[in-house]
Amino acid sequence: MNVLIVEDEDFAAKRLIKMVNEVLPEAHVSAHVKSVKETISWLLKNKPDLIFMDIQLSDGISFNVFDQIDLQTPVIFTTAYDQYAIKAFEANSLGYILKPVQRKDLEKAVEKYRHLYDGQKVDLKELWQQMREGENLYKQRFLVQRGEKLVYVKTADIAFFYAIQKDVYATTFEGKTYAMDNSLDAINEKIDPKDFFRINRKFIIHIAAIESMVARSRGRVKVNLNPPADDPEEAVVSVERAADFKKWLNR
Repeated sequence: MNVLIVEDEDFAAKRLIKMVNEVLPEAHVSAHVKSVKETISWLLKNKPDLIFMDIQLSDGISFNVFDQIDLQTPVIFTTAYDQYAIKAFEANSLGYILKPVQRKDLEKAVEKYRHLYDGQKVDLKELWQQMREGENLYKQRFLVQRGEKLVYVKTADIAFFYAIQKDVYATTFEGKTYAMDNSLDAINEKIDPKDFFRINRKFIIHIAAIESMVARSRGRVKVNLNPPADDPEEAVVSVERAADFKKWLNR
């Protein structure tokens, strides 16, 4: 059995691959891809027997794959999303695993997949259309590494994301800081724009992290964050984003 893993978080992918090898000893993980683009490119050249697919990838929602490929391969979704998404999967009889993936949940999903795809075909494009017409899906938590431990941090607990050169970090409202796997561009695509705003090239902030604001020249806005940023002077809304920032605050 050839298996494709579609997951943009390296920690989560390694953990899933390990469990797949344990639960499905007959399986061979043929590839691990991280984006919609990579998935489409790989599937145009290969045909796996089973796919484990995260919903939110670095360049968009994985259901975009089905807009470009008539995918016949069985899919088990891994998701960190809310009950709306889970109900959609159940209604369409699709296998899913709620993150963080646990072995017992993987075993259950694999068993469900065996029964589901015994002579049945699920219309993945139809499921994607239903989800488009329903609530928007945004990332509920991030898998991060702290020392040797892997932990999940709820998106709602993150006060701001920031970049230092090529490294990206998240600081929680409790003042804890974690290194992130994704770029700020990728993170910005995954989080709810009602709660978060990218004020400049280095910062994405949660509205609840704003303690006060000060007007600066050329329409810029200095944002005082709580907890404070390591370099407070960098938390300034750029000129080109200032108008949209004020609209965001006025929602």
